[in-house]
Amino acid sequence: MTSIDPSLYLKNQSTIKTGSSTLGKDDFLKILMTQIQNQNPLDPMKDKEFISQMAQFSSLEQMTNMSQALQSFTDNQSLPPLMTYSGLIGKEVAFPVVNPDTGIVETEKAGVVHAVNQKNGRTYLELESAEMVPVEDIVKVSELPPSEGERK
Repeated sequence: MTSIDPSLYLKNQSTIKTGSSTLGKDDFLKILMTQIQNQNPLDPMKDKEFISQMAQFSSLEQMTNMSQALQSFTDNQSLPPLMTYSGLIGKEVAFPVVNPDTGIVETEKAGVVHAVNQKNGRTYLELESAEMVPVEDIVKVSELPPSEGERK
């Protein structure tokens, strides 16, 4: 009695995949052109079928273009946090002071924003006192009152 080598079993064979599992507009156009080139000249594709396929292609192309335009729009709308919070420079911000032992808010502190910084994926406001405050902790933003020299 001879035995079969287990490496020859179908379940042990590697499968080879080529190409993509999705069809794009270029693939659709190639299929349509191949179909037109290989049709029977005595029985050409019916007008309704051809118009229907062209409408499907046009619709596919429009959806692709709209998707690309929408992606471009969303990419342009998302500003980096530094740019988003740069409008706070020169403004007075208030933030709670938390007791590190109890975790309870003891008081509220305020300061003027001097700069905006990013560190380890978080955005911080740097106050004129050199204190760094995470933007998530800000509870109030206000204009500075005019100085004596500006009130004339």
